[in-house]
Amino acid sequence: MAPRGAAPTLPVALALAAVAVGAWAQGLPGSLSPGQGCAALGRCCPGRDPNCAARGSPRCFCDQACGAARDCCADYARVCPAVPCVVAEWSDWSRCAKPCQVSYRVRQRHILQEPRNGGAPCPPLEEQAGCMEYWSRQGVECQQSLLPALITTGRYGKERKKRGVPKEQETVGYCVQFRLGPIPGSCRQVRAPHAQWMRYLTQGHTVCVRCEWPAQDTRSQRCYGDGGGAGGNQLLVWQAAGHAQCRGSWERLRQLQDCTCPAVHSLIFI
Repeated sequence: MAPRGAAPTLPVALALAAVAVGAWAQGLPGSLSPGQGCAALGRCCPGRDPNCAARGSPRCFCDQACGAARDCCADYARVCPAVPCVVAEWSDWSRCAKPCQVSYRVRQRHILQEPRNGGAPCPPLEEQAGCMEYWSRQGVECQQSLLPALITTGRYGKERKKRGVPKEQETVGYCVQFRLGPIPGSCRQVRAPHAQWMRYLTQGHTVCVRCEWPAQDTRSQRCYGDGGGAGGNQLLVWQAAGHAQCRGSWERLRQLQDCTCPAVHSLIFI
């Protein structure tokens, strides 16, 4: 045994150093002892769960809220990685909910993977858009006049063609140019992706509105609200399909065989 005050022998010094390093390592942020951490706990918990705490000291958690609380276990990011929501592609648009009146159509998508551990949440799973069908479910033509003129983006015409337009009707139609009057602010407050075309409606701009089957009346071969019987400089009324507050007036300029306006100003009657 070394006398009091004497320097410790080499074996004793090494033993003391090992104890000191072990104590220092236990206090390191992010260090884990055997049996500690999320891997040892064996689960990752949603939300804030006080029961989702790993063993050991200092106490650490493996729940979704631990990041904000700054009390995650050192291996949380590795064991419980953030998984974002994954959704399928949009379905095709449905038929109008009600024929022979201004109605709406729906498209949907479903969740392929639920979000976990704070991953990005799921986006909306359903969208609606205004529409009009001129035939009943029994195939009978709707007998009604529609005022004001109902309009929507020209892209809807392309979707309508995909749904079985008769071959002989593909080239039937005409274009009407209008000069827009004052536009209500509600037209620019839309958020749905399918309604963004309304944001481009601007007072004084010229728009081209295509009249095509099946929006045409079978007797007159014209679209309701196209202003064909209006006098010169007469202001007519239009309404955006699917957004009753987006409506205004316009002046009929001319009728053409084909529409030549930019895409954002190319619309169709419905």
